Amino acid sequence: MRDEWVDLNRRWWDERAPIHVGSELYDVPGFLADPEATTLRPFEVDEVGDVRGRTLVHPQCHFGLDTLSWARRGARVTGVDFSEAAVAAATDMAATAGLGAEFVVGNVYDAVDLVGGRTFDVVYTGLGALNWLPDIDRWARVMAALAAPGGMLYLAEFHPLHAILGDDDLTVTYPYFHDRDAPIEFDEPGTYADLEATTEQNRTVEWHHGLGAVVTAIVDAGLTVELLHEFDYTLFPRWPFLVKSGRDTYRLPDGTPSIPLMYSLRARKPD
Repeated sequence: MRDEWVDLNRRWWDERAPIHVGSELYDVPGFLADPEATTLRPFEVDEVGDVRGRTLVHPQCHFGLDTLSWARRGARVTGVDFSEAAVAAATDMAATAGLGAEFVVGNVYDAVDLVGGRTFDVVYTGLGALNWLPDIDRWARVMAALAAPGGMLYLAEFHPLHAILGDDDLTVTYPYFHDRDAPIEFDEPGTYADLEATTEQNRTVEWHHGLGAVVTAIVDAGLTVELLHEFDYTLFPRWPFLVKSGRDTYRLPDGTPSIPLMYSLRARKPD
């Protein structure tokens, strides 16, 4: 992964971390005030299962709300993120919430070294992570190396079909397949958590990874896929015509043909 790509995206995330911490979307005060509050989706809790007493690592954890939500469910958690601003915020929130959690700064591809070679019962990665990575095969090998024998990799992500469609309608706008040496470039102010936020670091580079590429990379890394589920709803109002149905759940309007908008995958490392 080219250093200039990492630096470009890191600057974007460093600037936005404090914006996200203060945003209504994340509602950090509400999360900290309510010890039962969680940012995990019900299907994630069901598919990962009981984590009490288990070790869990969360690569690309941002400022840690999902990580701390797993801690509230009894896991012993470690978060990894390349943004110092995000990790500082996560560390502060863990202390405020009285939750035992470790957060470390570094590139996801270096995660094995960053956690001192430890392995974990659960390797968890959440929504909006894979599009920041050029090499999905290397990512899968790192995830497999983080998993303990008999442990799992659990992935919840926006569906790659979701990523190729335009921001205003369902027109195919971005390529499903593209060379990892030619990332898709964006130059947009604001952020998904606050579209009106004033920002200076607005350029990013991103990659789309098809479902076949992700599954194949995970299998090639030595993991056994146990489930792959696709969902016809999303958790972000990506298009202006989406209809809210439940807390933070958005669907296409009635009468619109369904398309997959998110997916989840669970894979197991052999004992």
